[in-house]
Amino acid sequence: MEFSTCDFCDSFKSDESGRLRVLPSVYRSYGALSRFAGPMRTVKCFEDNSRVKEAVESPGHGHVLVVDGAGSLRRALLGGNLAAAAAANGWAGLLIHGCVRDLAELAATPLGILALGHVPMPTDRKGQGQSELVLHLHGLPLRPGEWLYADGDGVVISEQALHSR
Repeated sequence: MEFSTCDFCDSFKSDESGRLRVLPSVYRSYGALSRFAGPMRTVKCFEDNSRVKEAVESPGHGHVLVVDGAGSLRRALLGGNLAAAAAANGWAGLLIHGCVRDLAELAATPLGILALGHVPMPTDRKGQGQSELVLHLHGLPLRPGEWLYADGDGVVISEQALHSR
């Protein structure tokens, strides 16, 4: 899929409706794909990746999983095994508001992966967290089903698909 987040922003620069939202440039790319897009599915969790594991082990159908890990830099919510499962199950990418681990494995995975940072410590799985709810990151709402577009210039969220299929 070819697109440019800059082109989207050019088209919406005077639109204050909130149909296009831009996330701040705080995320680092960890996967083999630097450009990815898809409708969002969401998980909210804190230092427990049980819901992330459930999601990536299910069919992704080209969706992007957005994980609100409360910005924790103490535990990794995604590692090499879960990234491999996400790629095998057809996810387009992941945006983690938290940390990842297994950097060499992530870099070799054909998946878009953005995260705040990385740390070697895994989570404990206690079955906590919530799925498919509206997330609020950086003061912006991110709703399941809305589109996330990510490339080297940034991440934009749109109420609907912006690219031609």
